[in-house]
Amino acid sequence: MSNPIYVAIDTPNLRQAKEIASAVSRHAGGLKLGLEFFVANGMSGVEEIAASGLPIFLDLKLHDIPNTVGKAVQAMRPFAPSIMTVHAGGGRAMMEDAKAAAPEDTKVVAVSVLTSLDSDDLKAMGLKGDPQDQVNRLAGLARDAGLDGIVCSGNEVGAVKKDWKNGFFVVPGIRPKGSDVGDQKRIMTPRQALDAGASVLVIGRAVTSAENPDAALRAIGATL
Repeated sequence: MSNPIYVAIDTPNLRQAKEIASAVSRHAGGLKLGLEFFVANGMSGVEEIAASGLPIFLDLKLHDIPNTVGKAVQAMRPFAPSIMTVHAGGGRAMMEDAKAAAPEDTKVVAVSVLTSLDSDDLKAMGLKGDPQDQVNRLAGLARDAGLDGIVCSGNEVGAVKKDWKNGFFVVPGIRPKGSDVGDQKRIMTPRQALDAGASVLVIGRAVTSAENPDAALRAIGATL
C-alpha cells in the first residue's frame, strides 16, 4: 500500500462527506467511513463516496454472534471494501465467520482496544493489565482466527508486530504535532506510527476540519 493515509470522514452528512472526499482525493491513500455515516446513508451512500475512486475502509466494528456477523459481511460482498473491521472481543468463531464471508481482496482487521480507552478504563471494565496486555491477547486471537491484522494505537503496534510479522496494522489516534488531541487518549504522530510498524494511518479531524483539507493532508504526507 503505497500511500498509508486513510482520511476518516466522520460525518453522517452525505453532501459534506462527498465534499471532503473530493477535497482530499489527490493525496489520500483511501477514505474511512464509520458507523455514523453508514447508519445515515447505508450502502448506497458508501458507493457514492467510492465514486471518488479511492479505496474505502468500512469501519463498522461488527460485534455480534458469529452467524449474524458472517451474514452482515456477506451482504457487503458486492461492494468489496478495501478494509473492514470487526471487534476482537466477539471471539474467535465470530472472527472466523467474518473472514470466511469477506471478499478475497478485503482485509478484515479486528479492533483491539479503542484509542479512547486507557488503563483506568480497562480496570473499570474488569480487565487486568494495561492496554498493551489486552492488545497482545486480542491480536493473538485475531491471528489464530485467520484475520489479516488488527486495529490498535501506535503505542502498541510495535510489540504486536514482533509476534505477527506479516500482520496488517491499522493505527487510528494519529495526531500531527500541534493538533488537538480531542477524545483520544493513546495518540502518536504519523511518522512515529509508521516507524513503529503501522500499515495504515487513520487521520480525521486534523485534515477534515482544516481550512484547506488538501493542503493539510499534503503537509502531513511531507512528514512521512
